Amino acid sequence: MGALYVVSDIHGYLDDLVSGLRDAGLVDENRAWSGGDAQLWILGDLMDRGPNGIGVLDFVRALQAEAPAQVHMLLGNHEALAVGMKRFPGSRFAESWQINGGRADDQDALTDDHLAWLSSLPAVAKIGDYLFLHSDTTDYLRWGDSVEEINAGIRAAMTSDDVDAHWDVWAGLTSRYRFARLDGPEAARELLEQLGASGIVHGHSIIASLIDCPSSEVDGPVLYADNQVLAIDGGRYDGGPLLVVQLED
Repeated sequence: MGALYVVSDIHGYLDDLVSGLRDAGLVDENRAWSGGDAQLWILGDLMDRGPNGIGVLDFVRALQAEAPAQVHMLLGNHEALAVGMKRFPGSRFAESWQINGGRADDQDALTDDHLAWLSSLPAVAKIGDYLFLHSDTTDYLRWGDSVEEINAGIRAAMTSDDVDAHWDVWAGLTSRYRFARLDGPEAARELLEQLGASGIVHGHSIIASLIDCPSSEVDGPVLYADNQVLAIDGGRYDGGPLLVVQLED
């Protein structure tokens, strides 16, 4: 496998994503894949909060279609929220969508094809010794005891007509800070042992909230929980950087 890159929580900032991928040598001036055999994992939250969520969604899908063995995407809580709002517009999703930065232009542009792709996304991935998650939570274990079981359970909920099952995905992936608590290192260790990995990489909780500083002062990912967990969300929507991070073997 070639070099391994991760990025998370783009939240509609398409120009920043393209710029970051270009600086990493993963896309060229025409926004086409130029990363060779490198792997890019996007750890969720393409839309809401920022100016062009649908543009981010369409760019990621185009890049994945061009380089399907290289470009991968995980389900984030905002993907679950966007799909829930579109499929169940008169439900309790509406209030959460408004509170959490939902944008009418993103919702209006979502197609059935978008919804099918978003609903099919995996929620968890194990790449080498890394466990990739969107959210810094152990709530993924609600849906299974292995990566395969978790993904199958969440996919079944996302593609069902059961609003409560869909809501549970949104609620579970919205949970955060599990590894930042006093017993966080032990929670991380138990999750890693359960799913057969050595280190967790996540987005969702912005780095500034983990190290108690303004997002504008964040300049890179943060390793914590006894060096078992790497947070990569620079907090772009909060004035921080969009981090495209190359992981070490």
